[in-house]
Amino acid sequence: MKLSRPVSWFLLAFGVWSWVIWITFVKNLVKDSSGLAFDDGHPTAYFWVHLLLAVVSFVLGTAIGAIGLRGLRALRRTS
Repeated sequence: MKLSRPVSWFLLAFGVWSWVIWITFVKNLVKDSSGLAFDDGHPTAYFWVHLLLAVVSFVLGTAIGAIGLRGLRALRRTS
């Protein structure tokens, strides 16, 4: 199956966007001072759940971005 150029760019952009958003989120999660992420210096369930969400999003963003990059490379070889 071949991906079109716009779809490939969209997938690649989605992968990059996912990394930018979730890196920012993890930085904010680690610096949390509201008491949600840490209780007396120890991580809470809130912290672990949101860290897991971020890790899964990193993995999915990487996979989706890689599919977009492979689509663009395939288009370059055929043109």
